[in-house]
Amino acid sequence: MNRKTAVVTGANAGMGRVCALELAKQRYEVVLVCRNRQKGEAALHDIRRKAGHESVHLVQCDLSSQADVRRAADEIKAQFPRIDVLINNAGAINNERNETVDGLEMTWAVNHLAYFLLTNLLLYNLKAAPAARVVNLSSQAQTVGKIHWNDVGLQRDYSGIKAYCQSKLANILFTNELANRLTGSAVTVNAVHPGAVRSEFGSGAGWIGATFKAFGIFMRSSEKGAETTLWLATSPEVNSLTGRYFSDKKQIAPQAIAHDAAALERLWELSNAQTQSSF
Repeated sequence: MNRKTAVVTGANAGMGRVCALELAKQRYEVVLVCRNRQKGEAALHDIRRKAGHESVHLVQCDLSSQADVRRAADEIKAQFPRIDVLINNAGAINNERNETVDGLEMTWAVNHLAYFLLTNLLLYNLKAAPAARVVNLSSQAQTVGKIHWNDVGLQRDYSGIKAYCQSKLANILFTNELANRLTGSAVTVNAVHPGAVRSEFGSGAGWIGATFKAFGIFMRSSEKGAETTLWLATSPEVNSLTGRYFSDKKQIAPQAIAHDAAALERLWELSNAQTQSSF
């Protein structure tokens, strides 16, 4: 059976797991990209059982490590020459400033650079599909975000919220620039604000995580949070839409900088430099 293929990052929990399960139920061949192998394998077996087929696969990857992202991308490309859907869902928020093995600030590396690197590495396979879709998880935290061009690692003045908001704004700038660069291709790319969702997100982020947990009762479920992402990934209603930002299946406006051509180009080149790439 010639199934469509979907790749979902952060697929062992929360919205990522919901997206992976629903796509598997729709008979997609689904690749779960998970940092923790034990949790990934538990999700793998559960999704296979609930979807009723074995075409669900696990690729372990620490998205904070560029070497691991490249290794995982090679593994995916070798096994799945055509990718129909890529959902960049995995994200992090950190109370304290930490650096990755590549010497980059952790939130920026996981929430932005991993999107940039993995998507570009899989782009040939996405272009091989008749009509591929990339969905990037952003957040309305972007509204108070700012790209600190001369210090994206926030070495001089770090806060977990500032780092997170910056990364979510970067997701939208990346989405728009990638959409521009894919003009004329059959690949669309859009960003989504899922709403405030009850999940494991932020569980290791000290007071920030505690705040998320305390307000969990007022937040939407992972299933509700995943609805717009799944709609962007599969619905014929959005076949030709690209370079847009959505919430609750409606287009919303990001900050003005998200449409500033110079800013989009600057972020792309900065991302190339920080990933030692030439996309």
